[in-house]
Amino acid sequence: MPRRGLILQTRTHWLLLGLALLCSLVLFLYLLECAPQTDGNASLPGVIGENYGKEYYQALLQEQEEHYQTRATSLKRQIAQLKQELQEMSEKMRSLQERKNVGGNGIAYQGNKEQAPSDLLEFLHSQIDKAEVSIGAKLPSEYGVIPFESFTLMKVFQLEMGLTRHPEEKPVRKDKRDELVEVIEAGLEVINNPDEDDEQEDEDGPLGEKLIFNENDFIEGYYRTERDKGTQYELFFKKADLMEYRHVTLFRPFGPLMKVKSEMIDITRSIINIIVPLAERTEAFAQFMQNFRDVCIHQDKRIHLTVVYFGKEGLSKVKYILESVTRFTKRILAFGEILALE
Repeated sequence: MPRRGLILQTRTHWLLLGLALLCSLVLFLYLLECAPQTDGNASLPGVIGENYGKEYYQALLQEQEEHYQTRATSLKRQIAQLKQELQEMSEKMRSLQERKNVGGNGIAYQGNKEQAPSDLLEFLHSQIDKAEVSIGAKLPSEYGVIPFESFTLMKVFQLEMGLTRHPEEKPVRKDKRDELVEVIEAGLEVINNPDEDDEQEDEDGPLGEKLIFNENDFIEGYYRTERDKGTQYELFFKKADLMEYRHVTLFRPFGPLMKVKSEMIDITRSIINIIVPLAERTEAFAQFMQNFRDVCIHQDKRIHLTVVYFGKEGLSKVKYILESVTRFTKRILAFGEILALE
């Protein structure tokens, strides 16, 4: 019995050992199956995969270099924009400082009469330097463009048609006519008596005499106004027998602000005049008179109302409304009157 028990114990021991080895083998095979697949060609740079490693890293370096070049270009563009904005801010600050100095030196208020002419001339030149005719302008959109208006010797073509409701201004206002005549005369003076720095050559007439332009040689002109700087004029002249134009650019700079007067206006005795044109619509007029009585008569008092009525239909009702308001207001200081237009 002891010998048989020993044999059974030995077999059990080997059986457990075999099961342990079998489990170890199964676990090893499982780990091999779950391990990530490796590409034999993608080996590290060395003796076996040396050629592929160089190409890979060269492509990687090129990609990084392109990325950094793109980044550097973007930073350069941002730096250029910041420099431009800084320059514009500097110009604005310099302009504000110049205006402050102009006011302090007495140009606008005629404090120092001896210094005023030279400072004023310097200010006018600075206006020309800041205008779009000299340096151009960076506009946010097409809506910021200042349009030109054209004119000839006899006509002025306007973009804002005003009261005439016609592109051609008829009649031309005296101030505008005098302005354009002065501009044409100044352009002729520039052409006929050029300065040394003017880019034009002296030409002779058919008989050898000096070529003189007159107002009949004026073809067309354009002008536009920058409200805070001045008016730009583009003039074109041409002789009938010449195959070229003469182009003259003029600029009339605006001067600094000057005090004309400073006064106090007493409105305690001022009368407000209200004119109401009316045709029928008596119900709306009745509501208006109710508001007029509550606001104008009871509060302001010094009101003069004139009702201009067109036609006869409803006229009696309008008169009745006015009379009822007058009777209702005991201490009335405003009054109404009727003009019946047939």
